[in-house]
Amino acid sequence: MTEQASIDRRMLEALVCPLTHGTLVYSAEKSELVSRSAKLAFPIRDGIPIMLVSEAREID
Repeated sequence: MTEQASIDRRMLEALVCPLTHGTLVYSAEKSELVSRSAKLAFPIRDGIPIMLVSEAREID
């Protein structure tokens, strides 16, 4: 099973950035949720989005 297949699409649509409450974009390539407004990428591990700012990586 691929990482993408194990992620519930409805759950992804319901999630927002914990910092800005803005929308998130799913990146299948890096298996993460990207908040463009906060310039953060939140990892998805074992199909579970880790929505902690301390776990996010900064993006340009």
